[in-house]
Amino acid sequence: MDCLFIVSSIVIALITFVYLTFKWKYLYWKNRGMQYLEPSFPLGNIPFKKIHFTQFSVDALKLKETSPLIGAYLVTKPVAVPLKVDLIQNILVKDFSSFHDRGVYVNEVDDPLSAHMFNLDGERWKTVRTKLSPTFTSGKMKFMFSTVVEVAERFNHTLAGLIKIKSEIELVDLLERFTTDVIGSCAFGIECNSLKDPNFIFRHYGQKVTEVPLLRHLFVSAFPNFARKIHMRVIDKDIADFFIETVRKTIDYREKNNVRRNDFMDLLIEINKDSNENSEGVGISKKLSIEDMAAQAFLFFVAGFETSSATMVFCLYELALNSDIQEKCRQEIDDVLKKYDENLTYEAIEEMTYLDQTIKETLRKYPPIGFLIRKAVRDYPVPNTKVVIEKGMEVYIPLYGIHHDPEIYPNPEKFNPDRFLPEEMKNRSPGSFLAFGDGPRNCVGQRFAKMQTRIGLVTLLKNYRFRTCVKTPVPMVIEPFRGILSPKGSKLFLEVEKV
Repeated sequence: MDCLFIVSSIVIALITFVYLTFKWKYLYWKNRGMQYLEPSFPLGNIPFKKIHFTQFSVDALKLKETSPLIGAYLVTKPVAVPLKVDLIQNILVKDFSSFHDRGVYVNEVDDPLSAHMFNLDGERWKTVRTKLSPTFTSGKMKFMFSTVVEVAERFNHTLAGLIKIKSEIELVDLLERFTTDVIGSCAFGIECNSLKDPNFIFRHYGQKVTEVPLLRHLFVSAFPNFARKIHMRVIDKDIADFFIETVRKTIDYREKNNVRRNDFMDLLIEINKDSNENSEGVGISKKLSIEDMAAQAFLFFVAGFETSSATMVFCLYELALNSDIQEKCRQEIDDVLKKYDENLTYEAIEEMTYLDQTIKETLRKYPPIGFLIRKAVRDYPVPNTKVVIEKGMEVYIPLYGIHHDPEIYPNPEKFNPDRFLPEEMKNRSPGSFLAFGDGPRNCVGQRFAKMQTRIGLVTLLKNYRFRTCVKTPVPMVIEPFRGILSPKGSKLFLEVEKV
């Protein structure tokens, strides 16, 4: 009985200590006289039942009339949330020198794939970005264009076979297989063919990456130093081993056989040839290790296959709900292709302006990532206020909330591609559309993402008509436990028929 009493007392004391510690940490913004979102134990401002940050974004924007900036908590970590578009533009562009870091978890020793360009900070990020940017010029896109079209033709053949069996098609998996094959070919020079074989190893590891628990990401974001001390990794070891070994074998084969494909892997090889192996500099001014190369290739793979496939899924969903917009897109595609003798070329997709507006409206309503992160590298006085964003403070920009702000986009739940007519866009601040970020840390691969998405949608809309079916959720329900915006259960069924 005495032992039970002692154990119970210790447990109660520990719980009380933890609870009081959280309550003390939740005084950070109050003690500074800042307006803030009231946190809840133990996740702070992360919705316990709806973990996706879309809800956090929407809640934050409700306070924009009272303050240009509010405080919030990621578990116990205080973060700043700018609400005014002008302030957001300052952070991302004008005053970028004060916010050039992201402060994202990097642990090269235990989690080598975490040291990719998206996560890196400071001079190391700048060097990597400068070296890798040539991969995504318009010239490189034109070179890769035919490869993406070839994969799209296989995609068309696969879908044609499926609709002979059934008309209700699950599109999330199918489109992820399409983008997996595109990235496998353009980044690694490997014919994945997961469209034919859904169990192909690249597809297998792509799925494993998306299944990494969101709570693990949240933990390393909230407690990065502790996570490094306990040797925590975000990417499982078997995933890291697969990508590192794939890059190793690809590079060995190309160097031994003098193979050139003018793709992402070739660029990494050329960077190493041009680098000084004995350099003491930072970033990749010195020779890249296989792990460094694998980390950058891993970023290309993950960012390229999941975000683009999600955009196409949501676009087809909205087109199924809005048949008039779908027909207008299809008519534009047919008209432009007639000018090019039915050949899908780089120049042809550049002329499909209404399709581009439709994709932008999809990215407005369903941005793949609900927020942008920046980290103050020095104290930053917020203009026209007495507020100071302290050095080391992370800034969470509520991208999803901005995209759904009725003052910027009237009736934001309505799908309307005309929002992105040139004359409409001129009336809005550039900071009102942030699907690819903004400023020097914007998405380096946005040209590739746009090209891949356009080719996929042109191929589908030219050949198929999409309608809702009994399995289609109306309205859309978002999966709360996935980092990238995705339909509930990561599935979306539409009825598909041949045009």
